[in-house]
Amino acid sequence: MLFSLILSGLMSLLVSGIATVRAAGLSDGFFGLWVSAWLTAWLFAFPVVMLVAPLTQKAVRVLVAEN
Repeated sequence: MLFSLILSGLMSLLVSGIATVRAAGLSDGFFGLWVSAWLTAWLFAFPVVMLVAPLTQKAVRVLVAEN
């Protein structure tokens, strides 16, 4: 659970930062826009990571399994 919290937080921080720079530029108020976008993204990203991580781990095990 902590892994999912940290991973989703960092990834949503990075992606929302890039999207905010592209949409609004580095203008006045950038930081506030970024934080708002990040918190919204994290709200969605955390439960998605919680649901998808086990499936991804299973897929990786299948892909790297020795036959």
